[in-house]
This record gives sequence, structure tokens and C-alpha cells, in this order.
Amino acid sequence: MLEMKLTLERLEKEDKQIKVAVVGIGKMGRSLVDRIFSMKGMEVSLIVNRHVEKAKNALIYLGIKEKDIVEVRSVEELKEANFTGKFAITDDFSLAVKSDFIDAVVEATGNPQYGAQVAYNSIINKKHIIMLNVECDSVVGPSLYKLAKENGVVYTGAAGDEPAAIVELVEFAMGLGFDVVSCGKGKNNPKDIHATNESVSDLAQEKKICNKSLTSFVDATNTMIELNAVGNAIGFKPDVFACHGIESDLKDLPNKLRLKTEGGLLNSYGTLDYVHGIAPGVYIIVKGKTKEELDTLKYLGMGDGPNYILYRPFHLCSLETPVSIYKAVIKNEASIAPMAGQVCDTVTHAKKDMKAGDLLEGIGSNNVYGSLTSHEDCIDRDLLPIALITSKTRLKVDVKKDDLITYDMVELDVDQIITKLRLDQDSKNV
Repeated sequence: MLEMKLTLERLEKEDKQIKVAVVGIGKMGRSLVDRIFSMKGMEVSLIVNRHVEKAKNALIYLGIKEKDIVEVRSVEELKEANFTGKFAITDDFSLAVKSDFIDAVVEATGNPQYGAQVAYNSIINKKHIIMLNVECDSVVGPSLYKLAKENGVVYTGAAGDEPAAIVELVEFAMGLGFDVVSCGKGKNNPKDIHATNESVSDLAQEKKICNKSLTSFVDATNTMIELNAVGNAIGFKPDVFACHGIESDLKDLPNKLRLKTEGGLLNSYGTLDYVHGIAPGVYIIVKGKTKEELDTLKYLGMGDGPNYILYRPFHLCSLETPVSIYKAVIKNEASIAPMAGQVCDTVTHAKKDMKAGDLLEGIGSNNVYGSLTSHEDCIDRDLLPIALITSKTRLKVDVKKDDLITYDMVELDVDQIITKLRLDQDSKNV
């Protein structure tokens, strides 16, 4: 990180700042913009939001004077705004991907369909793309990652999000030769798979986030999707459908996450899970091998083994995203990427009884929730990944509460880039 600081300071002195476009100015996007404002060697050259007034209000909230904010409608207007020191905003993401001076695009909307459009167009226009949109990454990340490699740019998840924080620990342990046998995250909210926008309303107001986002956290869809991204990065899968989701503290967790034959609850190693009682942190479980290794870990107060926990007690979400921007632009590296292919899928359940013709509405809605499974299981049972649901996805049949929804039960929105990418990805076994 000292290298990053020194490099960015040099870029600032040389007036060669990394130029960033941020797409989506909700809580994550806004806090990222604020973080970049406080840094040297990196600057926000454009903010994109489908409701452009929200972008202006976000900048004013961050202390920018209204007279210094300009709405741009063309690449030429964007260049002029940057040349004159204005803060450019727009509702047209194509300006970000077509502008020759933009180095990297951060997709921070959390909308998988829109995110796929932004990512795809960024890549084919030779822009590095940083995904603060794990929802999109979980379902078509392998296709976008492959496309980015073909176009000589970086496709990456965002540092600070829990998937990248987990992979950071995995890279540390594997780099030292440890056997990583399980990994996962703490879950912040008590799980309620039938949570609705109405049932979380008071808590959403308290946390100052939208009801839909909080619903996806409480019903565990977001948790499943985050673990999905980790699985696609390192090849791990849930030990059981939808994970165990146990209660534990840090001391007991290494013992619980052993094989059943060792007195634990796991059927196999190489697994993903979430744990109530250790939020907001992330963890990995490593297994000691040699006598000396076990003796040293015990000496260091890590426990009796043979399983040990490595734990990171925080993740700073979008406040850490500049790390991924820096790594992509300067080092040509990803913080996390789906290098293992489509290893896992987050598939769709009905949250209530529904009728043929009803819209499913997707992640964070009152109609569906997601569960993590292996990609093989998803394909074998023809299960519908929840991130493929768009505003036009309708049921063709009646379904009961908690039913798993399959492809043949729905009318897919086949015109969406995300749908085309996923169907092509499955046909090629990516």
C-alpha cells in the first residue's frame, strides 16, 4: 500500500492522474467518489446516474458547489468540463466508455442487467472495469473476464467488498503454502428468506439504505451472491445447498468447520459458507500439515488445530475500491476475478405463491430469494440464476412459496446483454 501511495503522489506531481468514471451514485458510489476526492493521483472525471439530478445532489452533499457541476451530453462536452475543472455528470454511460481519456470505469449500481451493459461496453471500448456489482459478476463474470482478457483490459471485483476481502486472505495463505479448506463471511442480519420491502422498512430508514437493498441482505440472497463470486474465483463450492449458515464464535469455528469424520459438520473441504456471530468480518480455515507447522501455530496462540482460522474483522466496501482501480490501471491486475469459471450459481426460489403471468421482479423484491448451489446442480436441474431476472421476466406457470424456479417456468428477457452472455456462456461451458 505504501507503493500505491508513492506512485499516486508521483502521478499527481506529473499531472498524470488516473481518470475514473463512476457509474451509479447510491451509497457505495457516493462514498467512493468522496474517497477519491481525498486522494492524490486519482480523480473522478465523470459520474453517471440514470437519474442525473441524483448525481448533482450527491456532489452537492459532498461539498461541491452547484456552479461547478455541469451536465454533459457528448464526449466533447465531457472533455471541455474536465479541461475547465468542472464536475461532469450524465445519465448516459456511453460517454464514460467512449471517452479516450477515461482510464477505468467503476460499475456501482448493483443492477445486474444494467451492470452487464456497462461492463460489456467498457471492455469492448478498451476500458478497465471495476465491478462494485457482484450481482452481475456472479452470473456472467466468467464471460466478461474472458472478454476483458481478449481486449487487453482488466475485469475485476472491488477491493473492500467481502468477496475480494476473502480472496485476499486466500491469496495470503495459499502463497505461504497453507492448505485452505473452507472460507466465508459473517452475516450481519438475522436471516429471513421471506423478508419483504415492508418488513425491513424501519431498519432500512435507520440504516439510510433503500428497502430493496436491505431486503436482499436479510433474505440472504446478497450473501449467496457474494459467496458465488468467491467460488467462481477460487473453485470452492457450498458444502450443502444454500450453505450451512451456522452460529459460531471465532474460537469454535475451526472445530465446527471440519469434516464429519473429524467431528465437524462438513461433508468435504473446498467449501464456502456464512456464519452468524462473526460479522462484519470474513474468514478462511487453513489445515495444518506438518508436525512443525502445527507446533508453531500452537505456539503462536492459534489453537490446537489441526484447523485454524485466519480472520479479517472488517471490510470497508467502496472506501477500498481505489485499491482495485490502482491495481487495474497501474499493475494490470485484478483484486478478484472469476478465473475458475462458473463454479457456483445463486438460483431462484419463489418467496410466495404466484400465478402464471406474474412478474418475478428479482433480487431484493417481495417475490423471490436466492440460494447458492454448484453450477453442475444448476445445469442438471435447469435452475434459474436469480440475477437473470429482469423487469420483464414473467412466470409461465403457477408456483408455490419456496418452490425452486426453473428456466422452463419463465419467459426470459432474451434481448438483454446479460441473458445473451449467460446463454452463450452455458453453451460453451465457461
